[in-house]
Amino acid sequence: MKFDKDLLRTVFFAVGVVAMVIGVYQTLLFNDLMRNYWIFMVAMACWMPLLYWRQQERLEAKIAEQKEKQAQQARAKTPAKSTKKRR
Repeated sequence: MKFDKDLLRTVFFAVGVVAMVIGVYQTLLFNDLMRNYWIFMVAMACWMPLLYWRQQERLEAKIAEQKEKQAQQARAKTPAKSTKKRR
């Protein structure tokens, strides 16, 4: 069985959104932010890995782009072999 990272991302995002909505509702209902602080922290704890993984993907894409650019430059620097026969 293969681990599906996209499913984990979806669950983290959904739990984070639900916790944020519940925290806002409870804060408005009871007019007490400190009492509901832990709910907001649950939401942030769910979103932190998502932000980290997104940053890692951007970094990997940038590195792959730079490697591709270097490979293209290396191919452009090598002269093409002539098909003419030398005598």
